[in-house]
Amino acid sequence: MVGRIIESLDCVAEGAAWLAASDVRFAGALGQVGALPLRRHADGFTALLDAIVGQQVSVASANAIWARMEAAGVVSLEGVQAATDEQLRAAGLSRQKARYAKALAASGIDFIGLRVMPDEVVIAELVAVPGIGRWTAEIYAMFALGRADVFAPGDLALQEGARLLFGLEARPTEKALRAMAEAWSPWRSVAARVLWAYYHVVKTREGIR
Repeated sequence: MVGRIIESLDCVAEGAAWLAASDVRFAGALGQVGALPLRRHADGFTALLDAIVGQQVSVASANAIWARMEAAGVVSLEGVQAATDEQLRAAGLSRQKARYAKALAASGIDFIGLRVMPDEVVIAELVAVPGIGRWTAEIYAMFALGRADVFAPGDLALQEGARLLFGLEARPTEKALRAMAEAWSPWRSVAARVLWAYYHVVKTREGIR
């Protein structure tokens, strides 16, 4: 079944209040970062392509590449289908990500159907497409589908944010952070927003687009 969907800032605030009540460290972080952003995007091909572009690059680099892709008209399904690999690379994509973009355009993903699938089914459907790993699928589930209880423990900014907030000696591994995040259910997506915001405040760097 599909769980809670984050639809508004009120939903985010509800999740933040739950986290603050459950762990004083979240309460302290929220006192520093202020109101959390909604971070909801329209779902579909463009949102998933955006997540692919953001893989393993800085937020600034991803923003610059996306701006070039928008200018070149290659952020829609039709635009990517019509573009050659050379045109995608000229717009800023690496050879590998150009291949991923083409694979996404050919995947035939039922984006409407994803809206009613359970979280793990959504992730399984997405990671079956070349170039989409679990991080990308989780980011899509959080931001495009609004799933309230999805987390992305492979995200380096979340790992570093958790290290800082919880006073860990080292950045937690993906496996360790996934285990930690179980305590933040049913609001793991809001916990992610807190950690990204905390990372931004402490490091003065953006952790996510």
